[in-house]
Amino acid sequence: MSVWSAVLLAACICVALKAFGYLVPPQVMEAPRPARISDLLTVALLAALVAVQTLGAGQAVVVDARVPAVLVAAGLLWMRQSFLVVVIAAAAVAALLRLVGWAV
Repeated sequence: MSVWSAVLLAACICVALKAFGYLVPPQVMEAPRPARISDLLTVALLAALVAVQTLGAGQAVVVDARVPAVLVAAGLLWMRQSFLVVVIAAAAVAALLRLVGWAV
Protein backbone atom coordinates (compact mmCIF):
# COMPACT_ATOMS: atom_id res chain seq x y z
CA MET A 1 0.00 0.00 0.00
CA SER A 2 1.43 3.33 -1.01
CA VAL A 3 1.35 6.43 1.15
CA TRP A 4 -1.34 8.01 -1.00
CA SER A 5 -3.51 4.92 -0.73
CA ALA A 6 -3.21 5.09 3.05
CA VAL A 7 -4.08 8.79 3.05
CA LEU A 8 -7.12 8.23 0.85
CA LEU A 9 -8.24 5.28 2.99
CA ALA A 10 -7.89 7.37 6.16
CA ALA A 11 -9.85 10.22 4.54
CA CYS A 12 -12.66 7.84 3.56
CA ILE A 13 -12.78 6.42 7.10
CA CYS A 14 -12.96 9.94 8.55
CA VAL A 15 -15.84 10.87 6.23
CA ALA A 16 -17.65 7.64 7.15
CA LEU A 17 -17.20 8.32 10.87
CA LYS A 18 -18.49 11.87 10.46
CA ALA A 19 -21.51 10.61 8.52
CA PHE A 20 -22.14 7.98 11.19
CA GLY A 21 -22.09 10.74 13.81
CA TYR A 22 -25.06 12.41 12.13
CA LEU A 23 -27.01 9.15 12.30
CA VAL A 24 -26.67 8.82 16.08
CA PRO A 25 -29.86 9.98 17.80
CA PRO A 26 -29.48 13.22 19.81
CA GLN A 27 -30.77 11.51 22.96
CA VAL A 28 -27.72 9.25 23.01
CA MET A 29 -25.27 12.15 22.89
CA GLU A 30 -27.21 14.23 25.43
CA ALA A 31 -26.98 11.53 28.09
CA PRO A 32 -24.58 12.40 30.95
CA ARG A 33 -22.06 9.61 30.35
CA PRO A 34 -21.33 10.24 26.62
CA ALA A 35 -21.17 13.99 27.23
CA ARG A 36 -18.66 13.51 30.05
CA ILE A 37 -16.58 11.07 28.02
CA SER A 38 -16.43 13.41 25.03
CA ASP A 39 -15.41 16.33 27.26
CA LEU A 40 -12.66 14.32 28.97
CA LEU A 41 -11.48 12.80 25.70
CA THR A 42 -10.92 16.25 24.22
CA VAL A 43 -8.77 17.30 27.18
CA ALA A 44 -6.81 14.05 27.12
CA LEU A 45 -6.07 14.32 23.40
CA LEU A 46 -4.92 17.93 23.77
CA ALA A 47 -2.67 17.00 26.71
CA ALA A 48 -1.17 14.14 24.72
CA LEU A 49 -0.51 16.45 21.77
CA VAL A 50 1.25 18.97 24.01
CA ALA A 51 3.36 16.22 25.60
CA VAL A 52 4.38 14.72 22.26
CA GLN A 53 5.23 18.09 20.73
CA THR A 54 7.18 19.16 23.82
CA LEU A 55 9.17 16.01 24.51
CA GLY A 56 9.28 14.25 21.17
CA ALA A 57 11.91 14.33 18.47
CA GLY A 58 11.33 11.47 16.09
CA GLN A 59 11.44 8.27 18.13
CA ALA A 60 13.34 9.79 21.06
CA VAL A 61 12.39 11.78 24.13
CA VAL A 62 14.30 15.06 24.22
CA VAL A 63 14.45 17.56 27.08
CA ASP A 64 15.40 20.89 25.59
CA ALA A 65 14.27 24.52 25.73
CA ARG A 66 10.68 23.56 25.00
CA VAL A 67 10.15 22.00 28.45
CA PRO A 68 10.87 25.16 30.51
CA ALA A 69 8.90 27.20 27.96
CA VAL A 70 5.84 24.97 28.42
CA LEU A 71 6.24 25.16 32.21
CA VAL A 72 6.35 28.97 32.03
CA ALA A 73 3.28 28.95 29.79
CA ALA A 74 1.42 26.63 32.18
CA GLY A 75 2.29 28.87 35.13
CA LEU A 76 1.11 31.97 33.34
CA LEU A 77 -2.11 30.28 32.27
CA TRP A 78 -2.66 29.19 35.87
CA MET A 79 -2.25 32.85 36.88
CA ARG A 80 -4.94 33.74 34.28
CA GLN A 81 -2.69 35.83 32.04
CA SER A 82 -3.80 36.65 28.51
CA PHE A 83 -2.92 34.23 25.76
CA LEU A 84 -0.69 36.75 23.99
CA VAL A 85 1.38 37.26 27.16
CA VAL A 86 1.67 33.49 27.60
CA VAL A 87 2.89 32.92 24.05
CA ILE A 88 5.39 35.78 24.13
CA ALA A 89 6.77 34.75 27.53
CA ALA A 90 7.15 31.10 26.51
CA ALA A 91 8.86 32.06 23.26
CA ALA A 92 11.19 34.42 25.13
CA VAL A 93 12.15 31.70 27.62
CA ALA A 94 12.89 29.21 24.85
CA ALA A 95 14.87 31.81 22.88
CA LEU A 96 16.93 32.83 25.88
CA LEU A 97 17.74 29.25 26.78
CA ARG A 98 18.78 28.51 23.22
CA LEU A 99 20.84 31.72 23.15
CA VAL A 100 22.86 30.70 26.19
CA GLY A 101 23.31 27.23 24.72
CA TRP A 102 21.41 25.27 27.35
CA ALA A 103 19.26 23.51 24.77
CA VAL A 104 19.38 23.39 21.02
